[in-house]
Amino acid sequence: MNENKKPVTLSEISEAAVKRVAVISQEFANGFEFIKNYPRSVTFFGSARIKENDPDYEKARNLAGKIVSELHYSVTTGGGPGVMEAANRGAFEAGGNSLGLTIELPKEQQTNQYLTDSEDFHYFFSRKVCLSFSAEAYIFFPGGFGTFDEFLEILTLVQTEKIPKAPIILVGRSFWAPLEEEVFKKVLLENKMIEEKDLSLYTITDSDEEILEIIKKAPIRLGLKYDENSEKPTQNNNNRNHHEPLSGLLKKIWR
Repeated sequence: MNENKKPVTLSEISEAAVKRVAVISQEFANGFEFIKNYPRSVTFFGSARIKENDPDYEKARNLAGKIVSELHYSVTTGGGPGVMEAANRGAFEAGGNSLGLTIELPKEQQTNQYLTDSEDFHYFFSRKVCLSFSAEAYIFFPGGFGTFDEFLEILTLVQTEKIPKAPIILVGRSFWAPLEEEVFKKVLLENKMIEEKDLSLYTITDSDEEILEIIKKAPIRLGLKYDENSEKPTQNNNNRNHHEPLSGLLKKIWR
């Protein structure tokens, strides 16, 4: 049998799982330690595809500059091009903290040149958690699937009270209003998949002044408080549904 095509054994699966969990745990520890150094921050999301001459680029750049110079907050992004670069550039030019939580990709992500500090990640999900961890506000510019993924996840976390309520600001009425009207209201709300009050979890606006005022009024979160009781697994006394750890299964096989 070709050595490269040998079936993966349970032992190899278990070993790989242990190694991956260790990497993930370290990424979370490093990411949270990084964020802890910047307790007042606003996170920007948006398309990585827009160029310097795009109106959204200039608006994100100007808005980030105002957040730094007027509110003295740090600006955090994914550290890449497009809206991320624009926000980092605005913060950098205003003399503030311009932070990037970057990601390793098979085709290397171009890290923008306007970062004053950064933390690199291998896994998307650990990076995404840290991008949302402890921010005083989330600002979304127009973007594609990645931006929608991040928006809907944070919206869900706030809706289900898994993270404290914080402003979710959608910049660009012409881009975001159709999503609200055609999907949220006509599809989700009419079919009772969401409630009317869920539409108040975010704000659609084009006004920098309104955005600054929203951020100014938002409470400083100073991290997410760990509640041990809320994270305990639900006890299930039904033995038929009890799953042993993989290590236990391996012990039985090797007897």
